[in-house]
Amino acid sequence: MRLIGFALLGLALFAGGAVAASPEDDYVAARDKDIARIKHLVAANADDKKVQAEQDKMIADLQSRLDANVGPFAVAGYPTAGKITLETLSDGDIGFGQLDGMVHSAGDDGPQVIVTTRGLVDRWLRDRSAEKDAELRLPANLEAALRDDGFYTFAVSEDAAFGKTAELTIAKPAGADLVVAALGGFAQDIGPNPRQEIVVTLQKGGRVYIANQVAKTAIGKFDACEAIWTAATKTSEELWKAYENAGSKDDKLLDERSKAEDNGDKAYRACLVAKTPQQPYYPALVAEAQELADRLAGK
Repeated sequence: MRLIGFALLGLALFAGGAVAASPEDDYVAARDKDIARIKHLVAANADDKKVQAEQDKMIADLQSRLDANVGPFAVAGYPTAGKITLETLSDGDIGFGQLDGMVHSAGDDGPQVIVTTRGLVDRWLRDRSAEKDAELRLPANLEAALRDDGFYTFAVSEDAAFGKTAELTIAKPAGADLVVAALGGFAQDIGPNPRQEIVVTLQKGGRVYIANQVAKTAIGKFDACEAIWTAATKTSEELWKAYENAGSKDDKLLDERSKAEDNGDKAYRACLVAKTPQQPYYPALVAEAQELADRLAGK
């Protein structure tokens, strides 16, 4: 009878929600409630200033909650104080749905690192993996997602897409659970990008760090890769001229033009990814990424 009584008591406690929610659960619940509130105000055509004022207060509260959840931060090269990554709670604004984290930035164009938790990353990836639009979808598995350019586009940048130039093969620092490094650039357009950055994602314990900084190593061009992009550009220009010269505007020509540019960009990047590791400056890029990873890991 006593065993049955204890069992029934345990079931009652479980059913009654006796298990306390985690700080992470509390943060997510508060964020989702705030998003719903902003959506309601927008749908009701509330005054823009009122909506913005409420949103500012909400984001300040979420920042306080998230900062406490992520915990203290101290890594050389970055300020100890961070700012929440969320710039908006309105699903109609650019930047909505970014990865929840605290960003520590050394100036507008300086190195930055987003610090978050593995739990928040996994939640975010579950949502991203369920996206109906394939262009917005990411793998639910973190290691798989880190090989996808879209991860850095959606996690790090509000309005610029990430294009990978090369994988950077580095050693996992002592104490780290996972590390992935890449070379690439953030841009609002396709094609060659002279601003190349090193991106390192590292997990240590329950924390995840996503850092990016401009590469110091001089990076050369490859004639074979440049020729691919030049050919794509030429095809694009020819299709545009054909469209302008057509008696009745043919939208199929515009579709063909867009496809030629996209395919050219993919082929150009594939060429870079294949050739960069063969270059004499590749070890210097790897060394930059390794130093960053070691610093994030506390070595």
